[in-house]
Amino acid sequence: MKLPPDHPQRMELNDEVHARPPEPLVTPSRLSYLALLCDAAEREAGWRAVCDLCRRYDVEPPDQSVLHFSAELGPFRLKWERHTEFMRFMFIVEGTTGDPFERPAISVLPEDWLPALPGQVIVAAHAALIKADPALSDPRAIGDRWFGGNMPAGALISGGAATALTDFRIHPDGFSRHLLLDHATSPWQAGRVVQRLLEIDTYRIMALLALPIARAAGPLLARSERELSAVTAALVSAGETDEPALLDRLTQLEAQLEHQQSETRYRFGAADAYYDLVKRRIDELREERIQGLQTFREFTERRLAPAMSTCRSVATRQESLSLRVSRATRLLSTRVDLTRERQNQALLESMNSRARLQLRLQSTVEGLSVAAVTYYVSALVGHAAEAFRTAGMRIDPDLATGISIPVVALAAWYGIHRIRKMVVGSGEE
Repeated sequence: MKLPPDHPQRMELNDEVHARPPEPLVTPSRLSYLALLCDAAEREAGWRAVCDLCRRYDVEPPDQSVLHFSAELGPFRLKWERHTEFMRFMFIVEGTTGDPFERPAISVLPEDWLPALPGQVIVAAHAALIKADPALSDPRAIGDRWFGGNMPAGALISGGAATALTDFRIHPDGFSRHLLLDHATSPWQAGRVVQRLLEIDTYRIMALLALPIARAAGPLLARSERELSAVTAALVSAGETDEPALLDRLTQLEAQLEHQQSETRYRFGAADAYYDLVKRRIDELREERIQGLQTFREFTERRLAPAMSTCRSVATRQESLSLRVSRATRLLSTRVDLTRERQNQALLESMNSRARLQLRLQSTVEGLSVAAVTYYVSALVGHAAEAFRTAGMRIDPDLATGISIPVVALAAWYGIHRIRKMVVGSGEE
């Protein structure tokens, strides 16, 4: 049966639910885990490092586009994953003797390969999967033996199939430790449990990346709130001459807040997402309390939840302060606009007054112009009349001059008035 053509992303979207599967683990096993914070270029370099490690053990390297990769590399098994902000490496060695943390899985790696990895370590952890034993029933003894005397947190998980313990501390070797006591887990179940424990550790730290940013943003927010309070207080009694300076202070404050929000918005949003993942992974453990121990949920709620509340509080303060500054800016801008309108109105009235004065002056000039034209033209008529009388014609120059005065004056007035109407009409058009 021939189907219509596939959607271009059908296979990719279907396989998304199978992305980053857990590794099956047999008891006993040792694991070493690294999460490296990196940018896009460093993630690319991480892929090249994985390819180099595969070639050393004659294993086909992964394609450049893959997001996760797993392979048997001689004495150990490698699992590598790429994420948006970090990449993860898991090294697995099956079988253990004695202290499961004495010779961790990472010790079997080539000595020159590990230091060349790109990025910065955000989480480094050793995990051990061993068979449960009645001799390992005392949490205090386990803490003294494998957690440097620290009291671990933990619980029965997966319906009592295993006991998970960790102290959430970085030990002198730079690694934290997770111990999984196997009561009755299958390899895939053990792999899922270990993956969840390591993801809790990773997402917990990734969420906490926002806490230093929130703490650093607090003093700036306090200064901004004081500045806004001072500006709004001054705005109550400010005069027209004070408004431009106040508006400048508000716009600078608004720019500072916008810059701060652009610097922190992504980190705070990512912290919320990582915190949700931590809580979800803890839910998936299906914890049952062990007498005298904190569960993973209790440890998280006591230490991680306040940090996330701090980040949310700072983000809320930023948003609230930004809205308050925007309202104050709009209010002051309205006042400035009204002031400008009054100034423009006064300017227009002044221009109208000047125009009226110019019109009066122009009328006066027109009268003088008519008188001047009349004077000179009538004089020319008188000179012409004298010339005609000299030529023998009987013309009285004084009479001709007197008769020409009203005629010339009227013609001059009409001509100047006509010209003015033509100029004014063309100006209005």
